[in-house]
Amino acid sequence: MPHNMKTLISLCIFFMFFPHGGAYDPLDPTGNITVKWDVMSWTPDGYVATVTINNFQMYRHILSPGWTLGWTWAKNEVIWSMVGAQTTDQGDCSKFKAAIPHCCKKSPSVVDFLPGVPYNQQFSNCCKGGVLASWGQDSQSSVSAFQVSVGQAGTSNKTVRVPKNFTLLGPGSGYTCGPAKIVPSTKFLTSDRRRNTQALMTWNVTCTYSQFLARKHPSCCVSLSTFYNETITSCPHCACGCENRNKCIKKDSQMLRMVGVNTPRKDNSPLLQCTQHMCPIRVHWHVKINYKEYWRVKISITNFNYRMNYTMWTLVVQHPNLNNVTQVFSFDYKPLVTYGSINDTGMFYGMKFFNDLLMEAGEYGNVQSEVLLQKDKDRFTFKQGWGFPRKVYFNGDECMLPPPDTYPYLPNSAPCLNLLLFSPLSYSSLWLLFIFF
Repeated sequence: MPHNMKTLISLCIFFMFFPHGGAYDPLDPTGNITVKWDVMSWTPDGYVATVTINNFQMYRHILSPGWTLGWTWAKNEVIWSMVGAQTTDQGDCSKFKAAIPHCCKKSPSVVDFLPGVPYNQQFSNCCKGGVLASWGQDSQSSVSAFQVSVGQAGTSNKTVRVPKNFTLLGPGSGYTCGPAKIVPSTKFLTSDRRRNTQALMTWNVTCTYSQFLARKHPSCCVSLSTFYNETITSCPHCACGCENRNKCIKKDSQMLRMVGVNTPRKDNSPLLQCTQHMCPIRVHWHVKINYKEYWRVKISITNFNYRMNYTMWTLVVQHPNLNNVTQVFSFDYKPLVTYGSINDTGMFYGMKFFNDLLMEAGEYGNVQSEVLLQKDKDRFTFKQGWGFPRKVYFNGDECMLPPPDTYPYLPNSAPCLNLLLFSPLSYSSLWLLFIFF
């Protein structure tokens, strides 16, 4: 067998068993987080730089406790001062007698300030607790920046060395950062917007996400139901792994009344409600009503984690009829066109100050919406599970769908359900004919 053919077969087997092994996301093929480092001025022993973190991912954001950016210095650099962020550890600065640097560590870790820091410590696009919105949801909130003064670093483009081994969010985060690459210097407009200036030197670092590297199990699952079948297809058993089965809490447990039970832990360990799927998040897709020219779906997202609030959550769905979304109720919606003209993917997210916060498990731990879709007459059918989504992502992670052979089927013994087609305005008079969820 030719060597090229062996390599191709090996790759196919790898992706068959490890579908999330690569950082490439077919629904967001150009999504990444880019760290841009602009040297703005020289100092007696180094430089002052502006570091900008841009989240160019369409639907994956960074939640609290926020980003942590790390790197390793190429020489013996130190950080004299920072504005808009801080390092988590000063390191050993004992050899400095007069001025003491902000950080002397060979591999510093930098975090964003929380809101409310003094004005003289703030910088443009800083001080948001490291939270970054996704580019597709809120581009203005998808950027963070800080200023750093670096010493013992060289004072020209020829003597400065770019840092190495960049990390984002630390080990186990799912993000892998490539090497820093020197690029053409960034150009800036002056405050009066009448003159261009440019950085003295610029390098970029690109970080990409892999769900397989972030966790060995999915973090969400999907259940299904329809108006034409009483069967409810539940999430697969242990869809998100059963490591927490012995530590889960029943929804009527007295432990839930303890003070501090909802307080998040530093290691982000969940406190899950006992379920057969053991997922923090369940998405339920219910085919609700069949009109003459439209059909209606109800989407429910339920949080089963007593320690986690999901702010700025996103739900991405791939379905062939999302090219004809007529109306979305109580969620915001944006199409995601990923393959040229193919429009079969959309992003749902909460309305600001209304339902953009998905509360922890309990009475208020769910959000719901309904979607009205115009029928594609060439393809529309309820047969063979066509009405159900092909892929579902919550906060950028792919959710586990039930096996197709368990989907609620269209009963052959009740063809009248296919023939009772009516307009959206008249369905209330026939409500007894349907199962509402």
